[in-house]
Amino acid sequence: MGADQGPGGRRERKVSLIGINIVSVIILLGVLIFVHELGHFLVAKWSGVGVLKFSLGFGPRLIGKKIGETEYILSAIPLGGYVKMLGESEDEEDLPPDDEKRSFLKQPAFRRIAIVAAGPLFNFLFAILAFAVVYTIGVPVSTSMVGVVQEDGPAFKAGLLSGDVITAINDKEISRWSDLASAVNESEGKQLKVRIDRDSRIFDVYVIPESIKSKNVFGEEIDIYRIGVGISDETVIERKGPVGALSTGTQQAWGWTKLTCLGMVKILQGVVSPKELGGPILIAQMAGSQASKGLAPFIFLMAVLSVNLGVLNLLPVPILDGGHIAFFLIEAATGRAVSMRWREMAQQVGFFLLMLLMIFVFYNDIARILGY
Repeated sequence: MGADQGPGGRRERKVSLIGINIVSVIILLGVLIFVHELGHFLVAKWSGVGVLKFSLGFGPRLIGKKIGETEYILSAIPLGGYVKMLGESEDEEDLPPDDEKRSFLKQPAFRRIAIVAAGPLFNFLFAILAFAVVYTIGVPVSTSMVGVVQEDGPAFKAGLLSGDVITAINDKEISRWSDLASAVNESEGKQLKVRIDRDSRIFDVYVIPESIKSKNVFGEEIDIYRIGVGISDETVIERKGPVGALSTGTQQAWGWTKLTCLGMVKILQGVVSPKELGGPILIAQMAGSQASKGLAPFIFLMAVLSVNLGVLNLLPVPILDGGHIAFFLIEAATGRAVSMRWREMAQQVGFFLLMLLMIFVFYNDIARILGY
């Protein structure tokens, strides 16, 4: 037995994987937090609001440098960040007249909404760009070559064989397995004209898809249509130009946004178990796993989590951006700000709920590791 297969080798690999996970999650969270806080920072600057601090991370300050009026800080705990603006809280001392104009709380409600909403917005924009980079690098996609043919299934009865390449359905050309699956499922059981390329011999067969029971991403039972063929191992690398990559990146970001929102609804409805929620440990494991597979999978994971971060921050929970936006919308509608007492009470409740969520997801992470 080689040395790398013994207990020492396994320990070294485990330490190496832990190191990859730690570095990967620091990079991943650091980028996502930086993008989020950069949104607040830039829009505040564009709005003429003074910015006193820009911190990446919480807790004890590691390093920092003051440029102009803004102090840029790197803090010890990489699980968040903040932008401290001039006149952000009502308990600050009276500001000089010139600074009053640059105070956050002295800005019109909709300008404050723009500053607060810029954080999540930048997360969505970053996701679009990250997805676009992935599709520029290239992603492996399965071709329309048939793998296994299910015995006695519709395709088997129509004469399809493993290795056949499906080139068109109802005279519409296809080359990807996803196109094939969509065309079959959208048939709703109606007969399909399927064009086959078998060893350069082109011919048509007719297949009637059958309805089967399956489960969607949320574990709900649904009816889908299939013809009884399995995907092959043949893949091609699909790359897109700048315009195509941005278009696909936008579609991906929108799709993941809808999926994230729907997932939250399904959790509230009890369809999806809250045990599916993950925290920093799961994110670290995912980041390390994707980083070990290459740059494109890691960037793809970063894009998905950026969407999740954007959606999460828009929830109307007082301590989150969405909660602040809700307060400012009430102010814009009523013409007067929500009282400090009500805001403080709401933020305390929001902080308590956020801490409960953090404890719960940490518990889920540890339970997964222990196999519970």
